[in-house]
Amino acid sequence: MKKQLLSALLLLLVCTAIAHAKSADQNVTTTATLKSSSRLFAAKDDLTSVILIIPSGTTVTVLDSDVTYLHVTYEKNEGYILREHAVINQTPVPAAQTEQTPQAEQEEKPASFQQTNRLLYLEKKYGPTMAARLYEGKIWKGMNSGMVKDSWGRADKVNRVINGNIIKEEWIYRGTWLYFENNTLLEWGPVKK
Repeated sequence: MKKQLLSALLLLLVCTAIAHAKSADQNVTTTATLKSSSRLFAAKDDLTSVILIIPSGTTVTVLDSDVTYLHVTYEKNEGYILREHAVINQTPVPAAQTEQTPQAEQEEKPASFQQTNRLLYLEKKYGPTMAARLYEGKIWKGMNSGMVKDSWGRADKVNRVINGNIIKEEWIYRGTWLYFENNTLLEWGPVKK
């Protein structure tokens, strides 16, 4: 009887310790800082599902991770970034601290601020002349798919055909289709209804 009572007491202590450790983990938020700019993907298995581009030096909240991707939140957007683009912060931040941000930080940033950041990002990536064209939403033959995404954003639908070494893609935006071959924009036109 004493052995059973001692075993039950030991089991109770172990279960209590595990439950306490789990609740302590729930009150801690893990963050990561980006080493370089990174695309935030809506789905990690669809690299055309770019939601937005997160600038270098930004801190994001990490929800989960695997070998290749971090599942993160950034400015109310949830998605996946490449793990190699970020460094996990060693000291976890208590969840209460992450929720208690100053009121000024909680307010939405004005559209002009976001537009200025986008233009600066494009200038850093492509130079001032190319950035101005992309910022105005222009496209031209010879662009690569990354430039089109930076100009028009993520396509509503992507049709892809791979034949040997040739990759053909048709990107559908609201009323326009774009045709890519091996990552190069070759032509576009209106979607026929």
